[in-house]
This record gives sequence, C-alpha cells and structure tokens, in this order.
Amino acid sequence: MNIKIFYDKINYRLRKKREVVKVIERVIRSYNRKTGDLSFIFTDDKEIKKINKEFLGRDKKTDVIAFDYDNRDTLNGEVYISVDTVKMNANNYKVSLRCELIRVMIHGTLHLCGLNDRSNKERTLMRREEDRFLRLIYKKI
Repeated sequence: MNIKIFYDKINYRLRKKREVVKVIERVIRSYNRKTGDLSFIFTDDKEIKKINKEFLGRDKKTDVIAFDYDNRDTLNGEVYISVDTVKMNANNYKVSLRCELIRVMIHGTLHLCGLNDRSNKERTLMRREEDRFLRLIYKKI
C-alpha cells in the first residue's frame, strides 16, 4: 500500500500528512478495499481546468477530479485537487484551508470507493461520509 502526496505548481504543503494518510486508509478499509497505489496531486485552477477538459470534456475548473485505476478489491488511483478552488470554498464555508483540503481528499477517495454525488440523495450520503471521517481529525465537526 502506497499513498503519496504531490505538489504541482503550488506553494502550499499539507501539515501532519501521516495523520491524514491514516484517515484515508480508514476510508478505504471501511469500504472493504485494500490500499494500493493512491496519489493525491495538489495543483492550481489552470491545471485542473486543463485536466477536466482533456479527460472529462468539461471546460471549467473544479475542486477535485478522481481517476480510478481499479484492481478488484485494491484501490488504485489519482486524485487531483485544485488548491485555488479549495481555498475559495474554505473561505465560503468559513473553515480552514487544511480542513477543506482534507474533506476534498476524503471526497475523492469516496469516489474511488464507488460513491457518487450526482443526485441529492447521493450528495447527502457523500457529505455524511465526509463528516464521519473528518471527525477522526477534527473532533468538533
């Protein structure tokens, strides 16, 4: 099992990475999956918009894009996160950048575990799961 965090064209660095990686591993285990190779790539709006257009046909920025390289019960994939958009969302939701980044990391991992957020019902479940795992780090949520 191998979870890595990369930084592309940004100055931000995630503090207490080991703590966050343990939570991500717990998310994966809770969906009866094993951790394979999982990469989180923190980037900027320009790069995520380019990825979104090239691979998903959407010419717009977003906070997170997850690519699933599924291998049966082992979770493998890449999660691209725009720190620019996450920072804006953190300001809107009045939470710290770190907290919102961890939420988005959990969100991307949940997508790789099979959850979607297309319908209201799916979005409600996704948010509940994000909160459940964020509580492991932030007891007050």
